[in-house]
Amino acid sequence: MHHSLLYIDPGSGSYLVQVLVAAALGVAFFFRNIKNAVIAFFTRNRNKQDDNTNS
Repeated sequence: MHHSLLYIDPGSGSYLVQVLVAAALGVAFFFRNIKNAVIAFFTRNRNKQDDNTNS
């Protein structure tokens, strides 16, 4: 029976962890940016109308 053992040395392992964390944070910031843009789009008009009625 042939057994192959997989080994990731510490340098490659830490690089793999760094890439995974960076990818997860990149996706999180990307979607947060889109969410903020959508919220700003829908709240922008209401704020301008409120400013005009108070003058």
